[in-house]
Amino acid sequence: MLNSKGKCRSGQTGRVKGALAYAYGGSSPPFPIRENGNNKMEITINKTKIEKRMKQKMDSSLVETIIKLKKTNPIVAKELARPKRRWPAVNLKDVDMIKGDVLVAGKILSAGDLSGAKKIVAWTASKKALDKIKNAKGTFITISEEMKKNPELNGYDILR
Repeated sequence: MLNSKGKCRSGQTGRVKGALAYAYGGSSPPFPIRENGNNKMEITINKTKIEKRMKQKMDSSLVETIIKLKKTNPIVAKELARPKRRWPAVNLKDVDMIKGDVLVAGKILSAGDLSGAKKIVAWTASKKALDKIKNAKGTFITISEEMKKNPELNGYDILR
């Protein structure tokens, strides 16, 4: 609460700087944040945190994939190390807006259509999304299969 002088009871002004002030209501976020040169906030995560999150995973193929990606592509490893309920679920209409091949560290859903053939790499996809990808002459490959051919997962636009 602010008093009549516009200050909090604790003596602070009550104003928080930064883009996350609104989202966190002035408290500090539970993860480290770094500002890059474009005035965008970027969430950073260290490899130790990825290891701690891996201990909670029950899917052995997922754990193996995260271990391999931790060295070659830490961005995708970080996304896969998150809880599954927080994984991105991307619709086909969002994939269609991106030019070139797409990598999603989550699930592909069937809302929308693909206008042309694309190579889509993701952890999973819904049955309807797989049918729509086949109809558009595109290809769907799981992340673990693609890592056998391209271990660093280079050449893809990453959708989050």
